[in-house]
Amino acid sequence: MSGILVIAEQRRGELRPVTLELVSAAQQLRRTPDERVAVAILADEPDRFIPEVSVAGVDEVITVPVAAKDFDPDALEAAALALIEARKPAVVLVPHSIDAFGWAAALAVKGDYGFATDVFRIAYEDGKLIATRGGYGQKVNVELEFPGKPVVVVALRASVFKPPEGRSRPAVSRFEPPRAGTRLTGKEFIEASAGEDDVDMTSAEFILAIGRGIGEQANVERFRELADAVGAVLGCSRPIADAGWLPKSRQIGQSGKTASACKLYVAMGISGMKHVSTIVAVNADPGASIFSIATYGVKADIFEIADALRRQFPN
Repeated sequence: MSGILVIAEQRRGELRPVTLELVSAAQQLRRTPDERVAVAILADEPDRFIPEVSVAGVDEVITVPVAAKDFDPDALEAAALALIEARKPAVVLVPHSIDAFGWAAALAVKGDYGFATDVFRIAYEDGKLIATRGGYGQKVNVELEFPGKPVVVVALRASVFKPPEGRSRPAVSRFEPPRAGTRLTGKEFIEASAGEDDVDMTSAEFILAIGRGIGEQANVERFRELADAVGAVLGCSRPIADAGWLPKSRQIGQSGKTASACKLYVAMGISGMKHVSTIVAVNADPGASIFSIATYGVKADIFEIADALRRQFPN
C-alpha cells in the first residue's frame, strides 16, 4: 500500500489546468525517490489525454474508461473507488473544484478513507501525513491528521502549486472499472453566457482582488476604479461572487479556474495564490494567513491603501 494517485480532471474533452498542479503537489509529497506517482484519467476516451499528462514527475498514466461522455458524478465516483481499491495508494489527490464537489466526498465515505478539502499545504511530518487548510474565515491555519486511515483523499486548492516543467515518458496502463448505474442522463451542455462584466482570469497577468473586507456591495465600484487606474484585472473571493456582487468568472482560488498567467497579485483583505511570483497582501489583521506566503505585506486598512493608490494613479 503505497504511492500517490492523481485523479485528472477534464471537462468536455479538455484537461483542466489544475491537474498539472496536482502532479507538482504529488512530487513534493514523495517520501523516497522510488515512491511512484500515477495519474488516472477518467473519461469516455481517456487515451487522448495521455500526452498532456506525460509531464515531469509522472511515473505512470492509468486510463480508466467511463461510459459517461459528460460529467457524471456517479460514474466518476464508482470508477475512482474501484481503482483505489485495486491499487491501494497511500494518498489520492483530487482538485478542490466545482466538479469534484459532486463525487469526492461520497468516494471518501464509501471507501472509509481519510478526507480533507480546500487544502493548500500537504506534507509528511514525523511519518504522519499533515494536510493544512484555512479556518475561521482564513484567519488561522488548521492542520489535519488521519489516524487509522491507510488511504487518504485530499482535495487541493487551485493556484497553489506551480505546474511542473519538462516532459516524461511514463508507463501507460489501462484499468477497466465495473459498469455502474447512474442517476443522471446528460441531455445537453449549455455554456454559461458571458455577461459584460465577465473576464478571463486565466490570462490576467496583474490581479487586484477583494474579499469580505470591503464590507458592502457599494464599495465594489471603488475597487473596480482602482483596478482600472493601476492597470489590473479585478478579482474577488468566493463570498463576493456568491453574493452576486461580482460574476463567478472573477472568482479567485476555488472556482476551478487557475490564474496561471498572473505575475502580480494584490490581495485586499483576501487569501492569496502561492505560486504567483509577487504577492502584495493588504490586511488589517496581523494574523491573516496570507502574510505567511506574501512577498510583501501591508498591515493597514484596505480603504486607506486604496485611497493612497488612487492619489498616485489619478485618472
